[in-house]
Amino acid sequence: MKNARPNSDSSEIQFLEGPQSRLTELKFILVIWWELIRCFRKLYTVGPCITFFGSARFKEDHPYYEFTRKASGEFAKLGFTIMTGGGPGLMEAANLGAKQVGGKSVGCNIKLPIDQIPNLYLDKWVVTKHFFIRKILLVKYSFAFIVMPGGFGTLDEFFEALTLIQTGKIKNFPIIIFNAAYHKNLIDHIKHLKQQATINELDSKLFLITDDIEEARLFIMEHSIKHYGLKPKFQI
Repeated sequence: MKNARPNSDSSEIQFLEGPQSRLTELKFILVIWWELIRCFRKLYTVGPCITFFGSARFKEDHPYYEFTRKASGEFAKLGFTIMTGGGPGLMEAANLGAKQVGGKSVGCNIKLPIDQIPNLYLDKWVVTKHFFIRKILLVKYSFAFIVMPGGFGTLDEFFEALTLIQTGKIKNFPIIIFNAAYHKNLIDHIKHLKQQATINELDSKLFLITDDIEEARLFIMEHSIKHYGLKPKFQI
């Protein structure tokens, strides 16, 4: 067996080792199918969402937490359900911001070797075993994506959404990156990609970089609510 991390899911380790028997691979497919069906049914009525990506590691006394809470509250007032990964840190801040203004919030949590407990501000949540299913859910219900300061997971989710929009797999929904100072090196690297012609001018305009919540709110109103004719749907 290849080296595996402790407490990893044994079926996934086996699957990733290479070709298995047809029965084993069919069982894996059925497990994935059932997990998708279970999550789709649970989230069926969540309505148009805005998804927040951000680190689980910033505590409630951190300025990023407070900013995320305020931003989420302003977007929830527009009628959106706020969706996050359902965990602590900036995910919790976004869910809290929605609840404080009477909005709705949902979470797509995941089983990890170190348990990530759903935060206390969720109206509804699902727990998945696989990251790719979680990412499907975070994209499926959303009409805008908010990128807060974060680490590998946040960047993974950001570039997943960005690539899907760039390639036309999902509609051109707004992506907003908050905190230009935190993301300076990332922004510089994206400029480098454009200079090297690995992305083009249009690709570099698929997202808004701002530190202004009101600018982001107006951007979402113009590019999500008006563009797609969205209406609130709070049936959680």
